[in-house]
Amino acid sequence: MKNPSKWLVFILVAIAQFMVVLDNAITNVALPTIKNQMHFTTNALQWVVTAYALTFGGFLLLGGRAADIFGRKRTLLSGMAAFTLFSFLIGISHSSSELIILRALQGASGAFMSPSALSIVLVTFRDGSLRNKALSYWTLVASGGAAIGLLLGGVLTQYLGWRWNFFINVPIGLVMTILIARIVPEHEKEDSKKSLDIPGAILATSSLMLSVLAFSQAPIWGWTSLKTLGLLGIAVALLAGFIANEAKVKKPLMPLSIFKIRNVRGANMIMAPLYASMLGAFFLLTLYLQDILHMSPVMTGLSFLPFPIILAITSRQMPSLVGRYGFKRFLVAGPLVVIAGFLWLTQLGVHSSYWVGILPAAILMPLGIGMTMMPTIAAATSGVASKEAGVASGLISTSQQMGGALGLSILSGLAASITSNSLHLGAQGAAVHGYHIAFLASAGFMLVASLVAMTIIRTPRKPHSEETEAVAASRKLEPSFTH
Repeated sequence: MKNPSKWLVFILVAIAQFMVVLDNAITNVALPTIKNQMHFTTNALQWVVTAYALTFGGFLLLGGRAADIFGRKRTLLSGMAAFTLFSFLIGISHSSSELIILRALQGASGAFMSPSALSIVLVTFRDGSLRNKALSYWTLVASGGAAIGLLLGGVLTQYLGWRWNFFINVPIGLVMTILIARIVPEHEKEDSKKSLDIPGAILATSSLMLSVLAFSQAPIWGWTSLKTLGLLGIAVALLAGFIANEAKVKKPLMPLSIFKIRNVRGANMIMAPLYASMLGAFFLLTLYLQDILHMSPVMTGLSFLPFPIILAITSRQMPSLVGRYGFKRFLVAGPLVVIAGFLWLTQLGVHSSYWVGILPAAILMPLGIGMTMMPTIAAATSGVASKEAGVASGLISTSQQMGGALGLSILSGLAASITSNSLHLGAQGAAVHGYHIAFLASAGFMLVASLVAMTIIRTPRKPHSEETEAVAASRKLEPSFTH
């Protein structure tokens, strides 16, 4: 199609992004059913989420670089085709190990879809006001995808089976691949030098993967065992190799010079524990609602609905508030509100009601996250040269996913360890006690985020002018924790 409407192009690539967001939310609600039918242990179940988050975060920067080199449309179509194929294969998988491997491949596919789709939006809407409007709708796609995914995931799991949470991607993916191929125009490549930092991507992803494996297996192997410490040692060595590689390679995935900017360092140090606590909290809350309170998948999805709704409302109000007051005070206060929600969850019992035990926390946590998310992106992009804005936003996206993967591993491993040592409380009592300690650890993560904001983050001398650019950058990220 010649000269298609800008908004038609937006709708097509937004649906592609919607697939990624929808899949994350759907999977979260289906976890207890997957656990029972695929014979996962509680400790191994977290890999259904972690495998996806690891590869998604690990290859996100590589996916963005591939879009610049090979073309945005081509990279998006390749990622979507792979995402659709792996969704189908997950639906017909027969073992837990097969499912985890396919989820990792699905996450890698998503890492090539998301940055390509967003970059098509950015080059399609070059005008400032239209671009901000498009990015605002992009954020709504993320929030709406999370809300719809929670409900749809419950319905599909309860009435058709958990496999349909992945089968649903197949017809959508096939149709959208055809439409995007025919309608979305080709975009010029930004870099003609075909130089992909594949060693950097492998080193970074391998380091995080081994770290997650060590933390997830520590309750079984022992926290001070040679296996646990050995894996962590190898992970540290691989991370050192990644840093050395980035320092010498001509086209690094992550230019180390960007860490010289104080707010960039601080914002990434905030984002990692932020996602670490929230991804783990959703995982444990899903198990609590279905395994302890015996809620159906549909009711579980409805139970989570306050989260994306409040998050979307709060996030929409933050740009004007940050423009008026700056971002530091919200970065300090937001995590403290989330901590209040986690402390409320530590009072859950075997027979707690949703309305008293969970709903107050489901209101406090998204309120605090909404206060924190956009200001974090504002801090991550303030003082960054325009030529490095893409690197800064890509880095904060990577901190999201990697922090989430590592945090989920730590929290689920901690909960499993406490549960196994508390069996004198009964099976359900031991599980709830494990959740309590994990929620306390989540509160600890958020306290770290608040302290980092208090001691490292600096408000620019001219916050209003830099905030204008940061608002646009903040809308590029997905305020979704329902992985």
